[in-house]
Amino acid sequence: MPEQKSLNPWNYKPWWCQPWSILLTGIVLISGSWIIFKTIWLTILVAIPILTWMVFFLLIWPKLMIRSGVLDTYQSNNVEN
Repeated sequence: MPEQKSLNPWNYKPWWCQPWSILLTGIVLISGSWIIFKTIWLTILVAIPILTWMVFFLLIWPKLMIRSGVLDTYQSNNVEN
């Protein structure tokens, strides 16, 4: 019985949608907001949606993809071809 590899949803995403690029983009945008405006309330307004986006795509989305079974189907279709 072959050992099943753990599914990694990041293997199916392009380079610009990898964890490192999501983190880098979020950090640059939040830091840039502070560097340009030097206003804490504006930086917080910028940070809230960006941090929400980062949490979703770095923590929630991968778990949802693994649980959904979409990757199993995609992986089995590619093995047959």
